[in-house]
Amino acid sequence: MDGKPPWSIDECIVDTKTVSVEPSFVHPTLMPDRTMTSDIESSDTADRQPVEDELDLNAETDAAHASVDATSDPQPETRDEEMERLRGEVEDANRKALQAQAEAENFRKRMRKSFEDDLKYAGAPMVTDLLQVRDNLMRAIEAAEGTESVQGLRDGVQMVAKQLDDTFAKYAIKEIPAAGEAFDPNFHEAISQMPSDDVESGMVMHVAVSGWQMHDRVLRPAQVIVSSGSAQ
Repeated sequence: MDGKPPWSIDECIVDTKTVSVEPSFVHPTLMPDRTMTSDIESSDTADRQPVEDELDLNAETDAAHASVDATSDPQPETRDEEMERLRGEVEDANRKALQAQAEAENFRKRMRKSFEDDLKYAGAPMVTDLLQVRDNLMRAIEAAEGTESVQGLRDGVQMVAKQLDDTFAKYAIKEIPAAGEAFDPNFHEAISQMPSDDVESGMVMHVAVSGWQMHDRVLRPAQVIVSSGSAQ
């Protein structure tokens, strides 16, 4: 061999104008599969759908944030609007203050009237009980008019007196002891002083008017005569 190839460059040149490839001569394995192409397109569409949904969701979120920002950051009110708002707040506060003052005044009036009524009618229960004593006293007088017996009148009056004492005891009203007691200016009122051989000096020898007390308060001191001791 002389080192030259068995073919020449001129033999390899092909006339492109005269060579053509008919489609019918393409091998079937080289033709694209339509089913495979459809699957690829469906896969691409499925891959693009979540991305599009996510973009839509992000857009909606941004719009919501923008709306919230617009709501939370209102436009600053003008001077006239601020003055109108402050004027309304002051009027509302004045109205509430006047209403509270009126309610307090009405409450004080009700309490004052209730207190005055309590003082005015405090003795009503006792008077009701004393009316029963008076009824019995009137019955005793009527009974005495139809009889000449003094003893019957006396017994009737004694019964009334006992009923009266029971009524006093019901309201913690009791007689102040005085006869034979040492003179006590807190409970006794000396209307006179007389010498006595039987009664020691400073002792009550006679009770002119009995005294009464309610609980620990003296209603009326006992009017007494106090012994000055022996006349010698």
